[in-house]
Amino acid sequence: MLKKVLPLALIAAISSVGFAADKNIVETAVEAGSFKTLAAALQAANLVETLQGDGPFTVFAPTDDAFANLPEGTLDELLKPESKETLTGILTYHVVAGEVPAAKVVKLSGATTVNGQRVDIAAKDGVTVDQAKVVTTDIQCSNGIIHIIDAVLLPESQSIVGVAKEAKTFETLIAAAQAAGLAEVLDQQGPFTVFAPTDEAFAKLPAGTVESLLKPENKAKLASILKYHVVPGRIYSEGALEAGKAKTLQGASVEIGVQSGHAKVNDANLIATDIDASNGVIHVVDSVLMPPKGESKKQAAVYTTPCQSSQTVVIRAQH
Repeated sequence: MLKKVLPLALIAAISSVGFAADKNIVETAVEAGSFKTLAAALQAANLVETLQGDGPFTVFAPTDDAFANLPEGTLDELLKPESKETLTGILTYHVVAGEVPAAKVVKLSGATTVNGQRVDIAAKDGVTVDQAKVVTTDIQCSNGIIHIIDAVLLPESQSIVGVAKEAKTFETLIAAAQAAGLAEVLDQQGPFTVFAPTDEAFAKLPAGTVESLLKPENKAKLASILKYHVVPGRIYSEGALEAGKAKTLQGASVEIGVQSGHAKVNDANLIATDIDASNGVIHVVDSVLMPPKGESKKQAAVYTTPCQSSQTVVIRAQH
């Protein structure tokens, strides 16, 4: 179990409110006296009522000092009305649905937040959530639990296309998405789960295949192949492996499983998983997936997607 290290001032504050068990998360944070910035941010994002609700929630709560360590001007910008959406995304990235006490936290490698993206959790030389250290645990509230952290957690702000561009290993995929008219969808819509072939994966195709697919007259065929790599919703590796298959935007399903100790999508190896983007998650594959011949060409709508799944991570992201 995590060792609790409570600052004396916080011990006194919590003690004065009866260890907070009879107060909700917001009341506990306000009365503790160390979360004034968090409380102000929740107010600006109109999340106070939500975290005063039934829950239960688990909140990784940054202290005032944690917010003060953000780059100069960042907090002032986030508290402006026009930054409400961004602020909401950041704050919900600190909240996990349900009660996750320290005894469970240390057994996790990650957890999906209310934001939709997941935080990485490591229990070595203390416990970290992403890059933040957990300094106090298991502050029990009437509607959940607070774990105190020493840094503000920042979710991925770039879209699937933005993350892929920054990686520098998906240039062929990006060019193909642009040629197929899908780049804007993957940049602005979602959430999506993308099984992304690397440049090396495309290079394994027979000579001339990529060049042929990029021709305007083959746009429909290219779009069908690319949509076979995209699944509606945000599905992390554990959920994908549990499901065993997933229906793609192309209409046909991909098979997901473990063969000889290797995680696979159809015959392609999963070489990295659970790479977050603002509008989905990327799993990297080492081969281009080809839709099965004779399958229905009916394509799922790309502008309306189901709710995001809430799965934690088994296969670790390599990024």
